[in-house]
Amino acid sequence: MIKLEAQPFNCTHCGKAFMKEKTLFAHMCESKRRAMQKDEKRVQSGFYAFNQWYKIREGSQKQKTYEEFCKSSYYNAFVKFGSFVNNVTPIHPERFIDYVIRSDVKLDHWCRDELYEKYIVEMLKTEPVESAIQRSLQHMMEWADNSGASFEHYFLYVNLNRAVNDLRNGYISPWILLSCKGGKELLAKFNDEQLELISVAFDLAHWIRKLRDQPGDKALVEEVCTEAGIQ
Repeated sequence: MIKLEAQPFNCTHCGKAFMKEKTLFAHMCESKRRAMQKDEKRVQSGFYAFNQWYKIREGSQKQKTYEEFCKSSYYNAFVKFGSFVNNVTPIHPERFIDYVIRSDVKLDHWCRDELYEKYIVEMLKTEPVESAIQRSLQHMMEWADNSGASFEHYFLYVNLNRAVNDLRNGYISPWILLSCKGGKELLAKFNDEQLELISVAFDLAHWIRKLRDQPGDKALVEEVCTEAGIQ
């Protein structure tokens, strides 16, 4: 009778046994791979979304562990979404994740650009004016650092294609654009194609009504623009 030799080295993730420690060290099963990915930013974003999904959709008050996440059949889908979140760098990322979870969109479709565009439209219309001001000024300062200009001259010197991208992605709020002379002049420079591109996130009729119906907020934005010297 042949005596089987003992295999003393076991993978703590999948249980597979090996004769040599170096073979165990080189071994890479799916469970071990997921465990090693724990600190990756995309995985952490996916893990956060996974917990939010259970909290919002299932009403769970108990935080899921990373081990439970690794064993979930949804692991790859949530990590893919985590990569999307990190690549898009959405405004208010946690709010975006909650928005997606509360939508009727299937998990496999969470990484579609049109879903983020819908989020931007709703976010811009409903966020507090203070948040809109802060984000816009911060983005203008980042533009200034990269262009060698003063941030208050953003509307005077920004490249039109860059401005289209900034408005389309919500980096510059319509609150700022429509509350200073330079913003209105920039808007007038756009051609029809550029106006069509920013219309995804910029409903002019809505914003004209908003500025009319919220005079206090409008006055605040105008005051900030004046004090900052935004032209």
